[in-house]
Amino acid sequence: MIKREHWGSRLGFILAAAGSAVGLGNIWKFPYMAGANGGGAFLVIYLGLVFTIGLSVMLAEFVIGRMSEKNAIGAFAKLKGGLWPIIGVFGVAAAFIILSFYSVVAGWTISYMIKSVTGA
Repeated sequence: MIKREHWGSRLGFILAAAGSAVGLGNIWKFPYMAGANGGGAFLVIYLGLVFTIGLSVMLAEFVIGRMSEKNAIGAFAKLKGGLWPIIGVFGVAAAFIILSFYSVVAGWTISYMIKSVTGA
């Protein structure tokens, strides 16, 4: 049997899960725009729903991963079979697209840091 990897700490796992669940749009512009344009009440409801739905989906992913002990595609193949592995393919593709976006943002961040240090 293959030995399973474990997170170094519970805090690291929680921060990684929260970081992958929270999108940049939720952090950057949307809350500011909603609050600035009189949408404070909407923002409270929105954040409550993001937390509730996000927590539910995150827990479902944890359960599926623990039950199957496989990757995203193999988990759906093992649990249900049929066309369900396509959901795993979509998950992997979405992660790839999101990672592509985050790498561009990281490049901007590094560029701005260098410019701020050098005064350019």
